[in-house]
Amino acid sequence: MNESSWISTNLGEVTAESRKRAGNDSAYLARTVYGVDRSIGLNPVAKYTANSLEKYKAIERGMFAYNPMRLNIGSIGYCSQNIQPGLVSPDYVVFECNPKKLDPEFLNYYIGSTAWLEWTAKAGVGSVRLRIYYKELAQLPILLPSISEQHAIAEVLGVLDNKIELNSRMSATLESMARAVFRQWFIESKEAIDWEEVPLPEIIEVNPSRSLKKGENAPYLDMANMPTQGHRGINWIDRSFGSGTKFINGDTLLARITPCLENGKTSFVDFLKDGQVGWGSTEYIVFHPKPPLPAEYGYYLARSEELRRHAIQNMTGTSGRQRTPASCFDRFMISQPPDNLARKFGEFAGSVIEKVRVNDEESRTLASLRDRLLPKLMRGEVRVKDAKEDVT
Repeated sequence: MNESSWISTNLGEVTAESRKRAGNDSAYLARTVYGVDRSIGLNPVAKYTANSLEKYKAIERGMFAYNPMRLNIGSIGYCSQNIQPGLVSPDYVVFECNPKKLDPEFLNYYIGSTAWLEWTAKAGVGSVRLRIYYKELAQLPILLPSISEQHAIAEVLGVLDNKIELNSRMSATLESMARAVFRQWFIESKEAIDWEEVPLPEIIEVNPSRSLKKGENAPYLDMANMPTQGHRGINWIDRSFGSGTKFINGDTLLARITPCLENGKTSFVDFLKDGQVGWGSTEYIVFHPKPPLPAEYGYYLARSEELRRHAIQNMTGTSGRQRTPASCFDRFMISQPPDNLARKFGEFAGSVIEKVRVNDEESRTLASLRDRLLPKLMRGEVRVKDAKEDVT
C-alpha cells in the first residue's frame, strides 16, 4: 500500500457531535421522526415517538445517527442526499463530518468495513448493557486518504450501488405492470363475466407431487429468503433433503404462515436446472397451472388481492400460529380464461420475469464486486484508478 497520502487518525479528529434539538421551531417539529434499523439505516417509521418532540435531535443531510446501545450490532443511519432531514430520539447520538477532512459518503462505506465492525463490536461502557456514546466512538482509529481520494472511492462504490438500486426500481416497476395487466385481463375484464367459473384446483394443481429421495442433495430455499416485492427466491443453498415441500421450475410458492402471507411473500421458481427438483419448508403451498394455462398465471394469481384475502380469511389455528390450509383453495372460484388470452399473458409475463431475472443476476454480480472492492479500497490495497477499471 502506498501510505504517503494516507494518515492515521481517530474519528473524533474528523467528526463532531451535533446536539441541535427541535425546540419550539415549527419547521423542525414538522419533520419526519426516524428510527434506526441495522438493515436499512434511517427508518421513517420509528418504533416509538413521544408526544412532545421538543427534545428530539435534528439530523441533516450528511449526518449520522445511532442508538448508543445498538451501535455494536451495526445499527447506524446515514442521512444521504436522497433522504429528507428529520428528527431522531433524544437518546440517539448524532454526529457530522468535518468536510475538509472526511467525506460522509466515504465514511458511510467505511461503516461497512471489517475495521469498523470489529472495533464497534468490542467497544462500549457499562456492566449490563454496553453503550457507545460519542466520546467512546471518537476514539475509533481510522486510516484516511486525502479528501479528494475519499470522494473518488465513494464515487466508485456509489456507481455500483446506484446501478443495483436502478435495477431494483426497474424490476419493481415491471412487477407492478405485470400485476396490473393480470388484474385488467382476468379480474376486472367485462368479458370475464361470460367465462365459466370453476374451483381453483380444476385449472391449478395445489401441492402437486414431486420426487426427491431422502438424503439427496438438492437446492433448498429458506422461507426467510422469499421476496415480498420481487418474484424470485434466488438465495437458495444446496442441502440434503430430509422432509419438506418440493417444487420444480414453473411452480409458485406461497408462504402460508402468518405474517408471511399478509406481506405477500411469494416466489416464482425459475432458478432450477431443467428436470431439477428443489425443496423447502412445509409452510409452503405450491401452485402449478394446468396446461394450457402458462406457469406465470399461477404466480400472478397468487399475488392478487382476491386470492391473498381468501387465504388470510381462511387461516386456522391459535393466535400467532395461524396458517392457511391448502384445502381452502377448493372453495376459491376462478373465471377460466380463454386459451389464447392465457397464452398471450404467458408471453408477456414471461418476458417480464426474464428481465427481472437478468436484473437480479446483474445486481448480484455488482454487489459481489462492491463487497470485494470495499475492504481493499478502505485499506489502500486497491487504488481508485484500478477500481474504476474493475467497475468498467
